[in-house]
Amino acid sequence: MSGRRDVAIIGGGIAGLALALHLQRRGIPCRIYEAVPELKELGVGITLLPHAMRELDALGVVPALAVQSVEIRESRFFNRFGQPIYAEPRGRAAGYAQAELGILRGRLHMALYRAVLGTLGADAIATDHACVGVASDGDGASVHFRRTSTGAASDPVRAAVVVGCDGAHSVVRRQFYPGEATAFAGINSWRGVTRMAPVFDGHTYMRIGSIHGGKIVLYPIADLADGRQLVNWVVNIQSDTRAMNDWNKPGRREDFAAHFSDWHFNWLDVPAMIEAAELLLEYPMCDKDPVEHWSFGCVTLAGDAAHPMYPRGSNGAAQALIDVRVLAECLAASPAPADALREYERRRLPPTGEIVRTNRSQPPDFINIKVAQLTGDRPFVNLDDFITQAELRALSDRYKRVAGFARDGGAQS
Repeated sequence: MSGRRDVAIIGGGIAGLALALHLQRRGIPCRIYEAVPELKELGVGITLLPHAMRELDALGVVPALAVQSVEIRESRFFNRFGQPIYAEPRGRAAGYAQAELGILRGRLHMALYRAVLGTLGADAIATDHACVGVASDGDGASVHFRRTSTGAASDPVRAAVVVGCDGAHSVVRRQFYPGEATAFAGINSWRGVTRMAPVFDGHTYMRIGSIHGGKIVLYPIADLADGRQLVNWVVNIQSDTRAMNDWNKPGRREDFAAHFSDWHFNWLDVPAMIEAAELLLEYPMCDKDPVEHWSFGCVTLAGDAAHPMYPRGSNGAAQALIDVRVLAECLAASPAPADALREYERRRLPPTGEIVRTNRSQPPDFINIKVAQLTGDRPFVNLDDFITQAELRALSDRYKRVAGFARDGGAQS
């Protein structure tokens, strides 16, 4: 980049904070503008897959994450009767260089936040700045804000490049795609956190059932001093008639618990887990169709703002982390910001578009859906009569290749 080099980052979430760290390492000045008045540890669980861990390791935050998370060593799939379908090692147990981690999303967020404060200083993040619009011209871009706390207009900001890291409901994206609709296929979700005894060895990621009859995903995110674990769980139910859930609104057990009232297995009591939840949220499973462009002059998008995807496969954060590293590389390599943004788009838009489409049609839990279809959604005596373990492994490996963390060289650039 020549002349003006600064970058205005809209949004202080995972993508925005990671982008700031990458830009600082490449000598590119930047500032983050975040809508909330104060950044806090919020949210429930997230799984950090090998390609996410690779990106976080490059930012130097993995040691901080390792001491406040749970290593995932195995993934297991079950039908809704609790019968095992398929299992595979994960993370280091599968031969990856990095562990796969289950962690509270807020802890990941705060680790990145502290890294930004420690390297760029407190002035690198301007809170209470809600973006209301951007404007690009040949010399850069301007951003207009209002104060979230008061609603009053704030001084506009000028920068060489503006990056919208403002999430699935991105104000920046909406400006360029004003009529865009959120895609909802009738799948609603509820997310809870429960303190409970470890399931299996306490290092297992589990998928049970399918969205057509009710599905639960659960995994540990913290070890507790009393020997129990904090377990994150997500319920997905598909319906042709159910209205779309709200976004991160407190959930009600009576809206979904009946689907799982008889899910008592000798290794997990699902109704008891739901009843004991200390936090319960609802949200719809939504995404948006891939678009042709993220970049408009000196403005671009990254993370969920660029490619909102179904929260299947624990892949949203990983793709956001790859986005911002590639974006920083492109900005450092090109003297012309608009050229850098086009190169970033060329490298990142096609693979993320494929993931959005794959998360709709053949996500990791497609294994559960396939088995339910083949068995008539009934208990089986011998699963090999319907589908082999090799065939199930091929389904799992296909998703890893699309998502960019296959061990056979499928990692994304």
